[in-house]
Amino acid sequence: MLRVGYVLVYLMLFISSSAQLKISGRILSNKGKALRGVSISIRNSYDGATSDSSGKFSFTTTEKGSLVIQAELVGYLSFVQQYTITESALNIDILLKESVNELNAVVISAGSFEASDRKKTTVLNPIDIVTTASANGDITGALKTLPGAQQVGEKEGLFVRGGTSTETKTFIDGSLVNNFFYSSVPNVATRGRFSPFIFKGTIFSTGGYSALYGQALSSALILESIDLPEQTSANVSLTIIGASVGYQHLDKKKRHSFGANYGYTDLSLAFKLLKQQQEYEHVPVFHNADANFRIRTSKTGMIKYYGLFSTNSLKFYTPSIDTLGYLDGFAIKNINYYHNLSYRESFGKWKFFTGVSFTYNQDNIKGGLYSSDKKQIQLSGLEFKNFNQQNKSNYFNGKMIIERRLKGLSAVRLGTEYNHLNDDVLYIDYNNQQYKQDVSQHINAVFAETDIYITNDLAAKIGGRYEYASVLNKSNFAPRLSLAYKLGEQGQASIAYGHFYQNPERQYLPATIPPGYSKATHYIAQYQRVNRQSTLRAEVFYKRYDNLYKTDNLNGRQIVNSNQGYGDAKGFEFFWRDKKTLKNFDYWISYSFLDTKRDFLNYPSAIQPSFASTHTASVVLKRFVSQWKTQFNAAYNYNSGRPYYFISPTANQGEYTFKDRGMTPDYHNVSVSVNYLPNVGKTDARMFAIYVLSVSNVFGFNQVYNYQYSYNGFRKQQVVPPSKVFVFIGAFISFGIDRSEDVINSNL
Repeated sequence: MLRVGYVLVYLMLFISSSAQLKISGRILSNKGKALRGVSISIRNSYDGATSDSSGKFSFTTTEKGSLVIQAELVGYLSFVQQYTITESALNIDILLKESVNELNAVVISAGSFEASDRKKTTVLNPIDIVTTASANGDITGALKTLPGAQQVGEKEGLFVRGGTSTETKTFIDGSLVNNFFYSSVPNVATRGRFSPFIFKGTIFSTGGYSALYGQALSSALILESIDLPEQTSANVSLTIIGASVGYQHLDKKKRHSFGANYGYTDLSLAFKLLKQQQEYEHVPVFHNADANFRIRTSKTGMIKYYGLFSTNSLKFYTPSIDTLGYLDGFAIKNINYYHNLSYRESFGKWKFFTGVSFTYNQDNIKGGLYSSDKKQIQLSGLEFKNFNQQNKSNYFNGKMIIERRLKGLSAVRLGTEYNHLNDDVLYIDYNNQQYKQDVSQHINAVFAETDIYITNDLAAKIGGRYEYASVLNKSNFAPRLSLAYKLGEQGQASIAYGHFYQNPERQYLPATIPPGYSKATHYIAQYQRVNRQSTLRAEVFYKRYDNLYKTDNLNGRQIVNSNQGYGDAKGFEFFWRDKKTLKNFDYWISYSFLDTKRDFLNYPSAIQPSFASTHTASVVLKRFVSQWKTQFNAAYNYNSGRPYYFISPTANQGEYTFKDRGMTPDYHNVSVSVNYLPNVGKTDARMFAIYVLSVSNVFGFNQVYNYQYSYNGFRKQQVVPPSKVFVFIGAFISFGIDRSEDVINSNL
């Protein structure tokens, strides 16, 4: 019986062995690369294997008939195929296609720097923006350390790649912002009105930006406000120039929040300690108040509101260049309020966004000629110096975007935008004669854009924008195109092309001729390599200007007399950021070469504009010393000399010539800041503080921005910063939330 049992066992094993069939083959990617670690199996069975380093696999099965074989690997589309298995072995070759996903897909980035908490690797993050030594806590100050932006110090705004400051537009939560900066003051660059801490994302596009945005010839600064805060908190700050308080409340379920802040700024003490070029009768005083609420309507839906109210005033005197021994006086009172309401939601593969914003701005400006004892006077030929001007503007922006997610990361967006501006100017001359001028204009736009991800390595953004402007009674169509190709694990190459149009600036409206749009055409090629420890970026660009505005002087006012100006800008840029090579150091280096000429305004010919430098560079260093709980920051800014001109009319009407021209000295600036964080490491602390000391132009370099001429051009004087050195001292305290860790983590 025992022998019979052995025979039966051997017989069963033989039958089982003879019933098993071998399935083998090789697995490759769609690029012909052998794939290791691919899981391959017969569906609804335990039979399967894993591919080896050469992509080969082999396993046996007792299954027969019509069966489904599947293969899976992270980062690739699943393979599913039906086969008929008979008595013979099966040999199959499998081809897996890459799946397009956010972890390893190429990013379309030509012309854009992004600082966002949504990205794993960014050029600058929000903390970088407020801790850059030369930025003085201003968003645009930090962006001037990136390639493409010029170091213009006598006027507010971003001057990008040969463009004026008005050719760069700012958007908050998708809406175009009017009066982003405080109102202009002669030869003094004013700051932005908005705190960097209200934004979670920043995209600085130096060219070739998306079709979702318009009315900017050169550049777009796109800011995204924060959603819900991390937790309920309060904050207090006390500085050498003012104080602020704020409160932010988050409900227990983390579905909605509200908050408010108030800030007071008075430069009296700072101006007493640091001598100013201007003699102030009324030093600058600012009041700022803002409020917000945010409501999470679903897992993907959010309603956000942000409102800002600000007011400021100042009055100063400067020695008159037109008549020696006398003073030019300037005074301004400004009131501004801004409202922004937006809503976004996702419905399956659809996304919906809508937003509206409203701005009201009022400037009361007074100019005058004064004797040495500050009494206003009139001198023959200089009566124009005595005037009063009141500017009132209302600006409304509305935008709606619908997005449809396609296969993978591909998507298509459609949208519309409406802008309305009403601007009233009341001018009162030295004879108390009043001149009133009102301008009202509408801009309607529709746009479409698609992101096409062919593979993880190749993607395109194709779009177009159509606009109609009532003040011009004309329309335009602007095509936009970007391509990106991945090179290796961390590198990629991108190109971008597009048309960009812009209405005339308010100061040139209404015009004596029917004006048209100004136009710029961008061509950009870029290479970048980005990881968590370093960023390398190189870009070349060419920008052609058409239909720029030529102006003439009519009773002291510049008016548009043609739309036939032109110009171009070309160059290359370099950016390197490194957190690894130097132990405990984070630094970045940027350099821009710009060759630009334009014939616009009253220029006699195509020349390098007075706001453009050929060479611009910055070096920024950061180090956090843990044992001292202190962060040290330093920045060096450089630009080569800028041209300056005195252009006067000839005997022929409408023609101009150079009466004087030259080049300013090179610009140098070294700034340092020290941030002390005493609460670092105290996990049970409920109050957190950051103490800041910042010094601009530490070595007191003589900085000459430009030259100012007398009205007849016989005299000129340097335009320089208000003070050689500026010192900032402050303490920032928060209750309930530790913001100091954000500073530390950004530098590890």
